[in-house]
Amino acid sequence: MYRLKFDLHTHTPYSHGKNSIMENAAAAVKVGLSTLGISDHGPGHLFYGISMREISSMRKDIKEAKEAHPGLEILLGVEANIVNLSGNLDVSAEEQKLFDYVMAGYHYGAFGEQAIKSVGIFLGSCLYNLTARSSVRVRNHNTDMVLATLYSNSIKVLTHPGDKAPFDMIEIIKACEKTGTWMEINCPHAALSTEDIKTAADYDVGFIIGSDAHAAKDVGLPDRALDRVFRAGLGPERIVNLIWKP
Repeated sequence: MYRLKFDLHTHTPYSHGKNSIMENAAAAVKVGLSTLGISDHGPGHLFYGISMREISSMRKDIKEAKEAHPGLEILLGVEANIVNLSGNLDVSAEEQKLFDYVMAGYHYGAFGEQAIKSVGIFLGSCLYNLTARSSVRVRNHNTDMVLATLYSNSIKVLTHPGDKAPFDMIEIIKACEKTGTWMEINCPHAALSTEDIKTAADYDVGFIIGSDAHAAKDVGLPDRALDRVFRAGLGPERIVNLIWKP
């Protein structure tokens, strides 16, 4: 039997989730989590980034959810957007201090410091998703953005690595190993892929399963990631938040 001890990747209506922090907390208790992380999208996302002005409201909601569920630890995180070759996230170094932890992922809809150039790169990435063909320029640009981000920030989790665009995954895996960043095996996204899990398993990296729950019913449920884990032959002891009974 397999279950998660903690789930750091969940969303609420503060970005584009369906259920409140209180509802996510109730779901976390139901599936036996010890810790729930609220990790809505960073403010640089054009369509569903959080407003930094609402951080105090999020903290208030977390306080109320803790009072309702005293046995559950609830942390406020953020899924920042990887958008700049400089390594700067859409959450500044000062803003990162407002959160208990920082995750980062590559997403469409966040354009960063060089918006015009980013549009072109995103179009190249979209073409890759449609045709599985990409230019060396797009692949190198995307890889360099992720590497710069990993080396310039204290990132707990790299979310859905390899998703949405072409990357040099070996270089990203090596960077996660050097920085101690956990690589996420995301439930709804097919990333890490089975092949990328196999490759990363040869390095001293930590893996974490993230539900990426956008509704309370998905909080803390690892099933959609476990198939890839088993097919890759990854030992469950390599996944930092997975509990199992052999």
